[in-house]
Amino acid sequence: MTSAAAPAVAPPRAEAPRSAPMPVAAHLDEATRRAVRAAIALAICALAGWFLYEPVMDLVRAPIVQIAAERNASLNFDSVTGAFDLRLRVALVAGLVLSSPVWLSELFAFVLPGLTRRERRYVLGSVGAAVPLFAAGCATGLLLFPHMVSVLAGFASSEDSTILDAGTYIDFALKIVVATGLAFVLPVVLVVLNLAGIVSARTLARSWRYAVVAIVLFSALATPSADVMSMFVVAVPMTALYAAALAIAALHDRAGARASVFEEAPCSA
Repeated sequence: MTSAAAPAVAPPRAEAPRSAPMPVAAHLDEATRRAVRAAIALAICALAGWFLYEPVMDLVRAPIVQIAAERNASLNFDSVTGAFDLRLRVALVAGLVLSSPVWLSELFAFVLPGLTRRERRYVLGSVGAAVPLFAAGCATGLLLFPHMVSVLAGFASSEDSTILDAGTYIDFALKIVVATGLAFVLPVVLVVLNLAGIVSARTLARSWRYAVVAIVLFSALATPSADVMSMFVVAVPMTALYAAALAIAALHDRAGARASVFEEAPCSA
């Protein structure tokens, strides 16, 4: 009497190989070409940023104009070349932002051929999620910046003058906007750590209370005012993003556990 044949277990699909290695000289030549293209794009966009200086300054100067309606307030330059230096810095930052699609594409075109198919999928997925989240965070920081300046300047007496160094003021605005943008990207970092096997979904679930406290503290520091709604504008999206990162990590861990059970299942004769 013959026993029924056990169902065949499909072997795990082999990972797509990396591209064929290139000589070091070819790598350097390609890196040089891509760096030159990125530099040209940066120079062109920085030139555009030079002409966008006035609209950018009008946007950032708006809180000072509002404060000046109540008491003496102004932006000042501490040297003859201060205005030129500030305009050059604004142009470079604007050029870096405007040219980011070019230099990011050049960077990925140089790096991706050396990765496996799974690694490429992880990298492209992470960047595809991080870029819009960073933009949303920067937009949130830019939206909250005038309110923050108004509240912080309000600690000065009405008899005092608010005279601010223009360079320091622009640096403060840039730090607030970039910090808020990076805060919105942190959930993507958590997902990447989970995909790399460094952080598990169980660890993220156990740490949710600490995460919420950290989010609330960051939101309170980013919106130093008695207006609770401003804090919620930052805290609620960040909490939702943490929950989304936890859900993605849980799905990934569950799929990994299911795959390991399938691979370890013995084949019955």
